Amino acid sequence: MKNKLKIGIVCYPTYGGSGVVATELGIALAEAGNEVHFISYDQPFRLDLFSEKIYYHEVAVADYPLFEFTPYELNLTSKLVDVVLHEKLNILHVHYAIPHASAAVNAKQILATHGINIPIITTLHGTDITLLGKDKSFKPVIEYAINMSDSVTVVSEDLKRETLDSFNITNYIDTIPNFIDIDLYQQDLDVDLRRKIAKHDQFILTHISNFRQVKRVEDVIKIFAKVNKEIKCRLLMIGDGPDRLKAEELSRKLGVSKDVEFLGKLKVIEKMLSISDIFILPSSTESFGLVALEAMASKTAIISTNSGGLSEVNIEGLTGFLSDVGDVEKMTRDTLKLLRDKSLLDTFKTNALLHAKKFDITNILPKYKSIYYKLCNIEK
Repeated sequence: MKNKLKIGIVCYPTYGGSGVVATELGIALAEAGNEVHFISYDQPFRLDLFSEKIYYHEVAVADYPLFEFTPYELNLTSKLVDVVLHEKLNILHVHYAIPHASAAVNAKQILATHGINIPIITTLHGTDITLLGKDKSFKPVIEYAINMSDSVTVVSEDLKRETLDSFNITNYIDTIPNFIDIDLYQQDLDVDLRRKIAKHDQFILTHISNFRQVKRVEDVIKIFAKVNKEIKCRLLMIGDGPDRLKAEELSRKLGVSKDVEFLGKLKVIEKMLSISDIFILPSSTESFGLVALEAMASKTAIISTNSGGLSEVNIEGLTGFLSDVGDVEKMTRDTLKLLRDKSLLDTFKTNALLHAKKFDITNILPKYKSIYYKLCNIEK
């Protein structure tokens, strides 16, 4: 088929934004007729469908007596070489600089000895820059992986600025935002589900994350406790992680545990978002804020911090409100402002959906395809 490619996608398989985006991108590319090969240590959790155009290659992670720690990057490098050689891939799209881009660069050099030139596109999602980038021992490897990639993209303008500020980058960086499939999200209220969660006169607030320290889940509980004193609400806490117990204990301490539901990890979050009035995301940093975009696609207003790329997703005074990190008082006031004015809340919900549509995969996919075609010397 004309202009169809064999694409290798390297990503983390876990419950997180980068894995979701990489998987949804691969699925969309396969639906467009391309052959997509996912390469990871486990099957991506969103990759739960059968397609004759999608393949999964597991990177074996074994313990070797010689090594104190498993050399995953070497295992990944070998697997990339094997898959490119035997599946005749045209291009590798790797998500995260290390270990994925660094392994891909090493694989590219090995493949060159076989007479194969495989182009690499690296997408930076944030943690490799904002966390690992602060560790000087990783800096030379990250710089090398980025500069040796054939194309580099980031998910927000803020992450692009931080990358250029933190590293000596000679490569050009494209900004291609994260995306969603707008058709997957429900904008119509599920009345029966809402009735099971809250009384008719209660609002529903929601938070979704991996409950790590960076997500500041205790701030969510503090905001809810203050709001609940003024206006009766319910809070849905979706996800799991190291700070879940702290959040549960705080909800008991503040006397709101009966109005807070800790639902754990849910593969399908669209139904819960569709019954939500306000989504709260008080993170100390977000390179993009995909979960906020998912909430907006479900017609939910956003209360968030202004850190990282969040201000590119949540538009102040239009789709929600922004606050400085840790400003629980302002986030409380902003939440109450929306809940006390139904007309304003409905306007923000409508605006959120309209803004989310700009990030629909139909608008973003062509940007990636354009890079693929250019790197593979294929005419559009």
